[in-house]
Amino acid sequence: MELNISKTSDGAGKPKHVPVLIIGSGPAGLAAALYAARADLKPVVLTGMTFGGQASITHIIENYPGFPDGLEGPHLGELFRSQAERFGAEVVYDTAIAVDFSERHYQITTYSGTYTADSVIITTGATPRHLEVPGEVEFTGKGVSYCGTCDGFFFKGKEVVVIGGGDSAMEEGIFLTRFATKVTVIHRRDELRASPILERRAKDNPKIEFIWDTVVESIEGNDAVTHVNLKNVKTGEASTFDTDGVFIFIGHTPNSELFEGQLELDDDGYLVVNHLMETNKPGVYAAGEIADPHFRQVITSAGMGAAAAIQATRYLESIE
Repeated sequence: MELNISKTSDGAGKPKHVPVLIIGSGPAGLAAALYAARADLKPVVLTGMTFGGQASITHIIENYPGFPDGLEGPHLGELFRSQAERFGAEVVYDTAIAVDFSERHYQITTYSGTYTADSVIITTGATPRHLEVPGEVEFTGKGVSYCGTCDGFFFKGKEVVVIGGGDSAMEEGIFLTRFATKVTVIHRRDELRASPILERRAKDNPKIEFIWDTVVESIEGNDAVTHVNLKNVKTGEASTFDTDGVFIFIGHTPNSELFEGQLELDDDGYLVVNHLMETNKPGVYAAGEIADPHFRQVITSAGMGAAAAIQATRYLESIE
C-alpha cells in the first residue's frame, strides 16, 4: 500500500487549505472520501495511526454486501481507498493532533503541519477496551474477537466464552448462541450490569452458562485459542477453562479526546450528531463508530460516511 506523505503548508508556513478534510480512514472515512470526491471536492483523508480502522484488523469480513465469499478486512480497506482515489480523493498517512473549530476556516494540526478546511468529517472510530492479559494480542483473530456479529459464524458448532456483564456482552452472547453449542459468560461480579430484559433473555437461554466473580488471567493456545486461565476474585482460586473462542465485551472507548471542548459529546464520550450526521458546529460532521455506540458495523459506518459527505457537499454549496 502506498500512501501520500504530503506537505501541509507552503514555503511561507501557510496552512494548506482544502474544501473537505476527513479525519480517519476506516469504512466511514473512506466512504465519505468517495462521495466527496465524486462531488469534485478533492477531499483529503488523514489516515491516523491505523489505515482502515477497526475493519483492518478483522481477519475475514463476510457480512459486507457484494462479497458472498467474504474478504479480508485489510483488502476491503484497500478497495475502499482505490475507489476513492480514482475520483480524486487524496489519502495522506498522517494523524491529526489538534483541532480548532472556533472560527472558519477550521484548522487541523497534524504531525506534518497544518490544514484549514471549509468542512470537516470526523471518522476517528472507537477502540474496544482490552483485558490487557497475556495472550490477548497474540490470539486476536485466532480465537479472540471483539465482535460477535462479525466473527460468530466462524465458531459454528464450537464452545466460546464471553467476557463482560453489560448490555453489549449479553446482546453478543445471545447472538453467538446461533452458532456456538455453548456460550459461557465470565463476569468479575456476582450480578450483571445489563438491562433486566437482556439479563432475563440470557439466563433463559439454554445455551448460556455463567461463571461469576471471576476474571481471565491469561489466554492460551497453539495456532488458535484452546483455553483461558481464570481466577476467582473472592476466593483467589485459580482454574483452567477450555474454550474455542474468547469474545471480549467490556466496552468501547470513543476516540474523541481530540474534540473535547470543541464539539458536543455525550456522557460516554461519543460525538453527538443528528440524523444528517451534523455536529453542533456548522460544516463539521461525524460518522461511524465515533458517533455510533450501537451498531458498530462496516456497512452502517460506510453509510454514515456517505451521508456525511452528501451533507458536507450541500453545506459547501450553501456558503458559496
